[in-house]
Amino acid sequence: MKNSFILIFTFLVSGFSYAQQKQYFIEKTQQSIELDGVMDEEVWQSAQVFTDFVQQFPVDSIPASTQTEIRLTYDDKNIYFCAKMYNKEKDRKYVTPSLRRDFRGSTNDAITFVIDSYQDNTNAFIFGMNPWGVLREGTISEGGNSSRSFSNDWDNIWHGEAQTYDGYWVAEGMIPLKTIRYKEGSKSWTVNFYRLDSETGERSTLTPIPRNYSTISLAFMSELVWDEPLKKPGPNISLIPYTSANLNRDFEDPTQTKSISSLNVGGDAKIALSSALNLDLTFNPDFSNVEVDEQITNLNRFELFFPEQRQFFLENADLFSSFGHPLYARTFFSRRIGIARDTIKKVNVQNKIIYGARISGKIDNNWRVGLLNMQTEKNESIFLPSNNYTVGVIQRKIFGRSNIGAMFTNKQSFDGADESNGFTGDNFNRVIALEYNIASSDNKWIGKWVYQKSWDNDKQPGEAAHSGWVGYRSKTWEWDWAHTWTGDNFNTEMGFTPRQGFFRINPKIGHNFFPNSGKITQHNLGLSNETFWIENQRSDFNLTLSDDINFINTSRLELSITQDYIYLFDDFDPTNTDGLELLANSEYRFNSMEIEYTSDLRKKISFTLNGSAGKYFNGDRFNLGGNINMRFQPYASIRLNADYNKILMPSPFKSADIWLIGPRFDLTFTKNFFLASFLQFNSQAENFNVNTRLQWRFKPVSDLFIVYTDNYATENMSGRFSFLEKNRALVLKMTYWLNI
Repeated sequence: MKNSFILIFTFLVSGFSYAQQKQYFIEKTQQSIELDGVMDEEVWQSAQVFTDFVQQFPVDSIPASTQTEIRLTYDDKNIYFCAKMYNKEKDRKYVTPSLRRDFRGSTNDAITFVIDSYQDNTNAFIFGMNPWGVLREGTISEGGNSSRSFSNDWDNIWHGEAQTYDGYWVAEGMIPLKTIRYKEGSKSWTVNFYRLDSETGERSTLTPIPRNYSTISLAFMSELVWDEPLKKPGPNISLIPYTSANLNRDFEDPTQTKSISSLNVGGDAKIALSSALNLDLTFNPDFSNVEVDEQITNLNRFELFFPEQRQFFLENADLFSSFGHPLYARTFFSRRIGIARDTIKKVNVQNKIIYGARISGKIDNNWRVGLLNMQTEKNESIFLPSNNYTVGVIQRKIFGRSNIGAMFTNKQSFDGADESNGFTGDNFNRVIALEYNIASSDNKWIGKWVYQKSWDNDKQPGEAAHSGWVGYRSKTWEWDWAHTWTGDNFNTEMGFTPRQGFFRINPKIGHNFFPNSGKITQHNLGLSNETFWIENQRSDFNLTLSDDINFINTSRLELSITQDYIYLFDDFDPTNTDGLELLANSEYRFNSMEIEYTSDLRKKISFTLNGSAGKYFNGDRFNLGGNINMRFQPYASIRLNADYNKILMPSPFKSADIWLIGPRFDLTFTKNFFLASFLQFNSQAENFNVNTRLQWRFKPVSDLFIVYTDNYATENMSGRFSFLEKNRALVLKMTYWLNI
């Protein structure tokens, strides 16, 4: 009954209309434009000027103190933009983390172009540039409801350059129409521009966005009207071959007495089936240039979630990954493909992908589709059969910004039964999911309703799951209601479901305060609860009172007090270090407090510091962590991440001092030549990892990589750590992007 009420109510509120605030016009040009950051082309003098930017932070609804001018034009192949950003001081210093492409951060200097070519106010492309002419591109999904909706992992070809002058800077960009998915014959798009200005600390936008929403919110867009309908951009086929040479050594394998070398050849292809529907193909893919995951201390009883970083899976990734609950019952998780678990060594290992094919994109303004099929190789050493992975998804826009969708996943092994190799033969796991995503046109109401059903070889009852979430956002109030339920045998082998057989609720309420003056720009006082039940027994309870404080200098302070309750259904070591376990069927109540402060990130030296203290099961826990960043602008940055947990348990249980230290060195010699080195010491996992990557972008989206990784087992001997070699690898890889 409760679910039905929420569903009907959100259907009603999602139909509210939102009037676009501005309308702009773009005219075609026959003039050649040189991308040099100099506004000397005649077309820029005659083009309509988009101006009157409005502050979004630290306040909203007033003119930006540093104004911006935008000019647009296009030809048969490209869309061009020219942005002029004024400063308060003539001779000022700009902020950038480095010269590396795809920069991020709300305290840098940048201008960003947001393009919603299908005017669905749900998905968009972004193209940004900073005063050094460094480019970034990415995608926005789920309406841009938060910073998590933005991904800069999507890579494509476009060009731009910038110049700085006394009192302003200029950015010129050229985006091929082939790069943007749109409907042939389009008469208008919805767009926005937003600017980050480190001098004032302001965020400003062309179309006003209330400060309680993200600057990438797609609910607040303006219409860009073309002087003639857009034509099809012509054939759009890209071939991306690669070749890699690998040298690796597994020191834990007694049969491997020397390094093993290999040579791999493969590649990807991107074929535009239409101006909005894309076919991606991959053969013998190699993901050795992907950075290692940033480790975290695991004091949890369940599997941790790490995001996808592999390029093949990233375009239209939200279409595949959004089904289900993101942390408790995700229908499809692409990291399940090509990564397998070695149950003997208890580590994740690469499972070779033989081929992959994926169709994804828009059919028209209302329909999105996706189809994926991949085949992995058999690995007899860890008793892993060859598996085929198939995913089909369809999504239909309804009302202003909401949509309904359905997904089907199938993981199947076609290897026959072979008891000598541990294969049972013809195993399969299938899941079907139905989903309704809610987003009102004014962005005040957001939410989701989803139902999932799984079945496999050993069909048992209770193989379903459902979850619902609805949230309200106004300038002063925020509230959420969320629940999730999974059956005892609900199984998503291609998804992410760290626990089964539970019912969870997660209500939240928050109130925003906006002081009229002073150093504080916003308080967010919040109260949240998360409760789990298993077999009618409450297993987890968490109640948190928090206060988030934002300062006018862009720093931030977060305070929270938490009450926890945990009932153990299984034995559990609270340190996760193979100590004596707490017994099943025991319960624990404990309180803790936490504080986190993030300094002004515009400074050359900035930091985040967090700490917590309180009870922990039948003991005590003290935590201190954070990071410090040093920027040698614009060529280098150094970051040191550290996290220390001191867990004091009564005898005979094991106490622990858990360290996680991860320095990172990032050198950008030019806008095309980078060196990044990442070290991680994890005393809990008893592992020390080194990952160093040299990258030369010798041509747009074409790279030469040299990647070195090294892993050591660590052991604490009376306060002194010893290091024992585990594995080592050196990879030389070249990729080349060829447009046909």
